Amino acid sequence: MKTYGTYFQNDPAHPLRYGEVNLINPLRKRLRGEEEKEGIAAHPVFCGFCGTDYELMRMGRDGKLGAKFPAGEKRLINGHEGVVWVPSENRFAVVLIRGGDSYDPTRYTEDETYFEYGCDQADGIFCDKGYFHPDMLLRLPAQYDGCTKLPLSAAKRLSFADPYACAVFQLERMEDLGSAHNFRVEMAKHKCSEEEARKIAENSIFEKTVVFGLGMTGLFMADQIRRSHPSANILFVGRSPETSRKVVFSKEIAQADYLCTDGMNEDQTAAAIIEALGGRATLFIGCSGSAVEHRIAFEKKVLGCNGIYNSFSLGPVVGFDTMPFGFENHLIFASINFRQSHMEKAIEILAESRYDEIVELIDRDEFTRDPIDAYENKIYCKGAPLKTGVIWNKDYIEEDQ
Repeated sequence: MKTYGTYFQNDPAHPLRYGEVNLINPLRKRLRGEEEKEGIAAHPVFCGFCGTDYELMRMGRDGKLGAKFPAGEKRLINGHEGVVWVPSENRFAVVLIRGGDSYDPTRYTEDETYFEYGCDQADGIFCDKGYFHPDMLLRLPAQYDGCTKLPLSAAKRLSFADPYACAVFQLERMEDLGSAHNFRVEMAKHKCSEEEARKIAENSIFEKTVVFGLGMTGLFMADQIRRSHPSANILFVGRSPETSRKVVFSKEIAQADYLCTDGMNEDQTAAAIIEALGGRATLFIGCSGSAVEHRIAFEKKVLGCNGIYNSFSLGPVVGFDTMPFGFENHLIFASINFRQSHMEKAIEILAESRYDEIVELIDRDEFTRDPIDAYENKIYCKGAPLKTGVIWNKDYIEEDQ
């Protein structure tokens, strides 16, 4: 079976191409202990672009994608954010991206394996037709039952299911670690039981939160923090003007403050963050993709005693001086991905959200004509939209009135 789509390959000149691709449909396992199943056919309808796709394209240019290809193939159909139509079930679905022979797909161990549609060993959704594990085609909310054309606004919102599910998982991790990291401090301070202290610590870790880097992942994490911890003090740090659309939108959604550091050196940036927070941070979320994150947090001492550093950027090397790191009792963690329950929660939240407002479209023909140029000069360039999407199959989309 063949389809048309975009796909990554190891090629210094053409790491991403559009054209005819041979589809494969190997047996796959959603979780350890479950049976392997063949995928069922689905037609991608709307696709969102992710920074991971851009990073994979750069890896292909450097010839480093071999381990990411499906077994026996020398290419990977990209794309992991969007909505598909499942013809055998007459419904729309969001693809649960991560599965494999593991108990918990958020964190696999040495004897476990995983795959990710569009990212790692399994073909994604930037194609006319694909095969996906039947138990990994998640249902849309009830209001879309029986729908044969999906409103464009809904498609835009649901294209965020993958990154928003990451944020749901991030909140879970930050709460778990915040509680475990600081409950003894809170127990001594408040002279209370361990159970009470854990609840206090779970909340107080968000007392002075820095989200370093203004992008979708940072916004989603701030949104999740605000929903669960109304008293949290959240500060976005970025270089965009405060009047820009994405800054205004992010501040509204997360009820957060914003600090523009354009033109500041690292010392000035650190001093401005501490002043804006009213002290050193209890939680530092690094999602800018730059090495400046860890220097601001550790070398410039923005992260306070007993604070947590959430490293959510892919690429930067994190470093720290062991003397202050140990004495200030810092905790560093990094974890990406999510479980099915996280994505199901994300779908429910997104269906009632405003996130469609920040998705701008690129025409499919324009994208497929030169996908590399589209990535570099329209989707991921200075002044690019906060989020870009493409209607892949217009037959299943209804334009909003």
